[in-house]
Amino acid sequence: MKEFILKRKINYYETDRMGVVHHSNYIRFLEEARCAWLDYLTIPFSLLEENGITIPVLGVYVDYKYHVTFNDEIEIHVFMKSYNGVRMTVGYNVLDVKSNKIVLTGETKHCFTDKNLKPISLKKYNVEFNSKFEKLLEE
Repeated sequence: MKEFILKRKINYYETDRMGVVHHSNYIRFLEEARCAWLDYLTIPFSLLEENGITIPVLGVYVDYKYHVTFNDEIEIHVFMKSYNGVRMTVGYNVLDVKSNKIVLTGETKHCFTDKNLKPISLKKYNVEFNSKFEKLLEE
């Protein structure tokens, strides 16, 4: 399973009154990593949209394990958990670089739609993109 890793530092504005990253910011981190992952796969959101494809989020599940604070560095490991041409589930493991502790595990569930938000199958709609996503499950 091909894994992509995004490293980033925690900004002060992402922390709460207790000095730890506010839980809602992790959802943003996952989206940031997912966008970088798609860029890495050479199918960025801009290219998908140029081809009339959107990938709405159907669900988000996260399990908070440990906290990080301002100026800590994290690694967000992104990988394909499942894909069938119509839906995909993307997995995430977030690690504190210094301690190597798992900060969060999670997943986001998505479907593929056309510009009118009608569900589509990439197997029929765009064979090239479908092949790239299928290949991730083989590795």
